[in-house]
Amino acid sequence: MAGAIEDYGLIGDLQTAALVGRDGSIDWLSLPRFDSGACFAALLGDESNGRWLLAPSAGGNCTRRRYRGETLILETTWETAEGTVRVLDLMPPRGEAADVVRIVEGVSGRVPMRMDLTLRFDYGHIVPWVRHLDGDLAAVAGPDAVWLRTPVQLEGRDRTTHAEFEVAAGDRVPFVLTYTASHLPRPDPVDAEDALSTTESFWTDWMARSNYHGQWAEGVHRSLLTLKALTYTPTGGIVAAATTSLPEDLGGSRNWDYRYCWLRDATFTLQALLGTGYEKEARAWREWLLRAVAGDPADLRIMYALDGSRRIPEYELPWLSGYADSSPVRVGNAAASQFQLDVWGEVLDGLHYSRTSGLAPNEDAWSLQKALLDFLEGAWDEPDNSLWEVRGPRRPFVHSKVMAWAGVDRGVQAVERFGLEGPVDRWRQLRQEIHDDVCAKGYDADRGTFTQFYGSTGLDAALLLLPRVGFLEPTDPRIVGTVEAVQRELSEDGLLLRYRPDTDGGVDGLPGHEGAFLACSFWLADALSMIGREDQARALFERLLSLRNDLGLLSEEYDTQAGRQVGNTPQAFSHVGLVNSACQLSGSSRRTDDG
Repeated sequence: MAGAIEDYGLIGDLQTAALVGRDGSIDWLSLPRFDSGACFAALLGDESNGRWLLAPSAGGNCTRRRYRGETLILETTWETAEGTVRVLDLMPPRGEAADVVRIVEGVSGRVPMRMDLTLRFDYGHIVPWVRHLDGDLAAVAGPDAVWLRTPVQLEGRDRTTHAEFEVAAGDRVPFVLTYTASHLPRPDPVDAEDALSTTESFWTDWMARSNYHGQWAEGVHRSLLTLKALTYTPTGGIVAAATTSLPEDLGGSRNWDYRYCWLRDATFTLQALLGTGYEKEARAWREWLLRAVAGDPADLRIMYALDGSRRIPEYELPWLSGYADSSPVRVGNAAASQFQLDVWGEVLDGLHYSRTSGLAPNEDAWSLQKALLDFLEGAWDEPDNSLWEVRGPRRPFVHSKVMAWAGVDRGVQAVERFGLEGPVDRWRQLRQEIHDDVCAKGYDADRGTFTQFYGSTGLDAALLLLPRVGFLEPTDPRIVGTVEAVQRELSEDGLLLRYRPDTDGGVDGLPGHEGAFLACSFWLADALSMIGREDQARALFERLLSLRNDLGLLSEEYDTQAGRQVGNTPQAFSHVGLVNSACQLSGSSRRTDDG
């Protein structure tokens, strides 16, 4: 049975990723890209769906694990009655093919070890043809091929490859798993020790580029490493998470595929990257954004595949029981076709932020922005599905309207501050019209707070973003009242829900409950800081840091009743929130409308 979500660490090669359990098992490996079919899928079911265990024969969990310095090399150490052994797990930066390298290192004594490799393609559905070829293990099924190279003797048993061996102090036993498409020639095998050295140098050099030197640097740096690991280098896209269908409600049906790029993440991610010195990555993310949204502005999607593809059909995998029996397991995401008004504002805000941050201008960006503004001018007052992708009826969500306002405001600023050409008088009038509409219809004067949508009695954690985008000043009583109301009414043991699903007759059209949304809790820390409640903000931020697992990783949500992480992992939105909150609380952040 799969362990707790926080039991997993991440390794990756900037084109794909794997999750390594505390027990020494790789239970999730998507090849050759984040959103491709998995090679191991035990995280979404039982061990028969694929896994790669490498641990002491006596079993048990590790006594200590950590990342080696500021890298993505995972070290797992066991202390047994026979001695101490360490396993190094890594994926070297992509060369000819995707490689997973595991090195068993004897520390003391002489420790019996076991290896069990259960290869399954197509999300655990396909059992490959496995044979020994030129001294290595070769596995082929349809479009996929994998080789395992190791000096250890291997034997097949019950559709699983087994090995038993011993390591003494000073021994180093390598295992290299290599993937490529089955129609291509076999890639040249990598040397495990060379891969270790190359990987350590790559991550150490990358981390040295950070210019963040404020408080909580360890947490910020680990989050930046995680964001880099979730980047698909060929295109610059950053996936929301490395997994699909890890549940927001344990045992429930709120299970979604997050291996795609959401436009709502654009500005937050740019803030995190530019605020910590990673201009190259920010520029690549912006260029991905521009390519993805190019075309008819009315056909803008809320999310795209890593290569910018816009069709992301959703289907279910009935042969997988799901993590903790949470079904269905889904691939793809039907929310991609939803109308979410806020994404037009998010794109305009992100491109404006890159401009004010000094990112080298893109000549095509302003033409695209004007086309997006033309669409907003005629569509801003339409109901939508909100940034939370509710699968209920469309409504006039306040955050969506505010982001439409922000998009128009960024157009006005582009003309006023940067001398770009556009119908600024018309945009100024539109900006004021949207602002007046939101304040008149989206604000509950009796309760002193903005609401989730026009006429709603419910609240939405996204309302905390109003001062961030400059809709009203943080000191405005309407903002202070909204922050207080959100903190009071959406709090679950001090952490924030996105909204309460049972409010207003069930706003999202889905059964069940979900955990506290970690990004929203970081937003609350930011908002508390902005309204002058610094002690509360810091206390909340410190608590959020304590929810990371022992490797510094966060999933999407936290179940306060079960006391554990839930949702897809590691979640980029959570780690972006951590970075931006640290910058806010250390005084190095700025609003997206600031120059």
